[in-house]
Amino acid sequence: MIAVYKKELKSYFINMSGYIFIAALLLFAGIFVTALNLRGRSAAFEYALSNMTLVFLFIMPILTMRSLAEERHSRTDQLLYSLPLRVSDIVLGKFFAMLTVFLIPVAIMAVYPIILSAFGTVNFAAAYGALLAFFLLGAALIAICMFMSALTESQIIAAVLSFGVLLLCYLMNGIALLIPTTAIASFVGLLVCAMLFALIVWFLTRNSVVTLIAAALCVLPLSGFYYFNRPAFEGLFPDLLSTLSVFDRLNNFILGIFDVGAIVYYLSLTVFFLFLSMQSVEKRRWS
Repeated sequence: MIAVYKKELKSYFINMSGYIFIAALLLFAGIFVTALNLRGRSAAFEYALSNMTLVFLFIMPILTMRSLAEERHSRTDQLLYSLPLRVSDIVLGKFFAMLTVFLIPVAIMAVYPIILSAFGTVNFAAAYGALLAFFLLGAALIAICMFMSALTESQIIAAVLSFGVLLLCYLMNGIALLIPTTAIASFVGLLVCAMLFALIVWFLTRNSVVTLIAAALCVLPLSGFYYFNRPAFEGLFPDLLSTLSVFDRLNNFILGIFDVGAIVYYLSLTVFFLFLSMQSVEKRRWS
């Protein structure tokens, strides 16, 4: 894993994508800190972090689009598979390289609360708690985008898929407010999620039988539960979307509340999508 990590980290600073990512994130950090903290006469650095989450939609696909898609496109993945490396070593090496690139601007931003303390009273616990959550949110988004890159050999398609998924995550709470709270609306929404899960299984296995089994295991129990306990579905899907909203989990930290549940959620989301990426690479390795 260390060899893959070093190779990937070096590549981000050879082809300039690492510099572009770091510069873009620090540029927007400077803009929001200047507007909200310096001109707004506020020492709450966490408010600047809250506004910076929108930037993730545009810069995360740039950082991650080449992680696995480029290997497939250039066929260098075959070279990796021939080495005495586990799939987990490959995926984790690439992930930690991207995480290191992301950590550099986050580490620089850690100095901002100290600078702001010269102009007012800074709640360091709230500022650094929000910065930790900001970093874990970024790690989860990197894992999500990495999985999108594992599904295709085109960097452009990987970037578009990543942007679409991140946009959906960003708007999830707003979408939840637009969905009716009726039982049938929740049932249809959960059916769509079941079909998306089956689609992911098909991408990972390319096996129609396994995909049909996965779909049946989701749809049949869901349909039976809806038939026998329809009132339980009222408002279920909007509540589920609000609970799973990735970006809104940061809000408690912005308000000065250290949300352990959000930390666990970000870590779980990261591990889950890294697992999916490993399965996608494993399928590619033996196909």
